[in-house]
Amino acid sequence: MQIVLIEGDGIGPEVTQAACRVVAAAGVKIDWVKAPAGISAAEQFGDPLPGETLEMIRRYRVALKGPCTTPIGKGYQSINVRIRQGLELFASVRPVKTLPGIVTPYEKVDLIVVRENTQGLYAGLEHEVVPGVVESVRLVTRAAAERIVQFAFELARHHGRRMVTFCHKADVMRLSDGLFLECARTVAGDYPFLEFEEKPIDNVCLEMAMDPSNFDVLVMENLFGDVVSDLAAGLIGGANPSGGLGLVPGANLGNRHAVFEAIHGSAPDLAGKGVANPIAVVRSAAMMLEHIGHGVSGARIERAVIKTLEAGVGLTRDLGGVGTTATITEQIIKNLGA
Repeated sequence: MQIVLIEGDGIGPEVTQAACRVVAAAGVKIDWVKAPAGISAAEQFGDPLPGETLEMIRRYRVALKGPCTTPIGKGYQSINVRIRQGLELFASVRPVKTLPGIVTPYEKVDLIVVRENTQGLYAGLEHEVVPGVVESVRLVTRAAAERIVQFAFELARHHGRRMVTFCHKADVMRLSDGLFLECARTVAGDYPFLEFEEKPIDNVCLEMAMDPSNFDVLVMENLFGDVVSDLAAGLIGGANPSGGLGLVPGANLGNRHAVFEAIHGSAPDLAGKGVANPIAVVRSAAMMLEHIGHGVSGARIERAVIKTLEAGVGLTRDLGGVGTTATITEQIIKNLGA
């Protein structure tokens, strides 16, 4: 079985290699096809996302991706945005659940953020009107809105979830979010056996900070989803503010292709030091295995991660330990057989 591997920038090569080791230890034989993306690709090919990388994913259908650096306010367009738009990966799925061994104020977080991945303000439609005035277009289409809400309801149905929350700001953005809300209500009518609620995005953030256990599946547009998924990760991250980002997996799904990746960045300050936490990418690989029909192995990896966190041995600094990327990976592999 051949699957594309994009190692990415910064800590990307270290954490993706850790994930590959865990997948192999779980007994799934994968021939990883490496594809370039990121700063090194820009230096070598003049493009941080060479066309051949997208073609590889189109050919093999599935990829595991490490974090790629995106320059802030300058340089090239986000690699993630280009991949999602180029492959029509319209759904971002980020499950967030309280994990053992991580002390947080919240004990029963178990939610899934479903984010529309191709439109909204992240569509990249912006220009300078006159010097000093920049306009960004927030794109919402009925087809994309209906598609992502239906995806969220189907995900809830298949995973035994009880409620879908649609997050919006239709009181201010009456046309764009108004259309999205209209589509959400229409789709919800096809799923009378599931609860449906609609909430302004600011209310969602407030309620999530107060008691995130009230939420189950949340669906929203692109920018809102980016912010809320990071907020949700923070709820399970313990004392370290960035701890949750090292734990939460992610999937970008379309009708034909899928790219699995952690939600954290490339952390260039940690690159090459061997101290990066690989759990988010390892859990993304577990999601990938379920997607390609190896759900049993994916579940084994999830259980091994939980046992590792419970034992508290070999953990990296962001998880309160003094271990390294290698030690936590070795513990996960050890716990695969426990």
